[in-house]
Amino acid sequence: MTIDGYSPAWWLPSPHLQTVWGRMVRPRQAVAFRREALATPDGDELIVDHAGADDAPARVILLHGLEGSSNSVYVQGMAQLALARGIAVTAINFRYCARDPRNLDRCMPNKRPRLYHSGETNDFDFVVNELAHRTPAGRRYAIGVSLGGNVVLKWLGEHPGQQLVHAAAALSVPYDLGEGGAYMETGLGPFYIRAFVRTLVQKATHIVREFPELASKLDLVRIARSSTFREFDDAATAPLHGMSGADEYYATCSSIRFLERITTPTLCVNALDDPFLPPEIVDRVRLRLPSCAQLVVTDHGGHIGFVSGSPRKPTYWAEELAVGWVAAR
Repeated sequence: MTIDGYSPAWWLPSPHLQTVWGRMVRPRQAVAFRREALATPDGDELIVDHAGADDAPARVILLHGLEGSSNSVYVQGMAQLALARGIAVTAINFRYCARDPRNLDRCMPNKRPRLYHSGETNDFDFVVNELAHRTPAGRRYAIGVSLGGNVVLKWLGEHPGQQLVHAAAALSVPYDLGEGGAYMETGLGPFYIRAFVRTLVQKATHIVREFPELASKLDLVRIARSSTFREFDDAATAPLHGMSGADEYYATCSSIRFLERITTPTLCVNALDDPFLPPEIVDRVRLRLPSCAQLVVTDHGGHIGFVSGSPRKPTYWAEELAVGWVAAR
């Protein structure tokens, strides 16, 4: 099926192959970023990576997904596409996600006893305001992927009158965190969950050991035993960030609850065969999106896949669509 020019790669016949292909073959250092450590209001450092001219008339802010970074292949791919259009790039690394340039498999620790999560919009807000202060007359766009897309959509809904981001795109967002996590517990979902939860557990354990005062809030045994997103969120994400449990986290941080308040031109792109997205969520999203937002749904594409072209010359349709769409606004 072809939608808006997308023809799924015939040689990746399953959503799981679409999902993992790019991560296996695409470069993680395709862009020469300039790293900056921004001092945050709470006494931490937020690592951001820039490319392009500091005084460029337009800049796109890229937000990665769960356990990603500025070295994630889709961030690298969209950065290349933006730079080719003369658009500068700032890629945010969520806390405890910035990779060591000498060892991309190693995440750099932060200074404060907190992680990141799907509803944490303060750091994004901080970066947007900092960039607006530096280049007041510039146009700013935001593209978030998966968890990063949830952050962008939630922030837009929290700030319906904002004029700092002129257009936004969100790719492969699950929208409802609780239902998305439960859906991933079926089929091949546990394969993905194990990989994510393993590294999240390592980070949460490191934080508790670095900040012993957290021992009364976080149970290391429960954290270590986590095998699903709900178990980890209930044991670590929620208490670490002042929430009573996973239910409160999902109720207050799912972007689907903020869509109706968005007033910024926004593009949402999803595939119905996304292993992270219950297909029925798409209809709920369509009903909630305001007229300023456009939802593009394909039958195939997996999670942040949307691979087209040939094995020798693959293209990544959703990334091209997102960059081109915001650049035209």
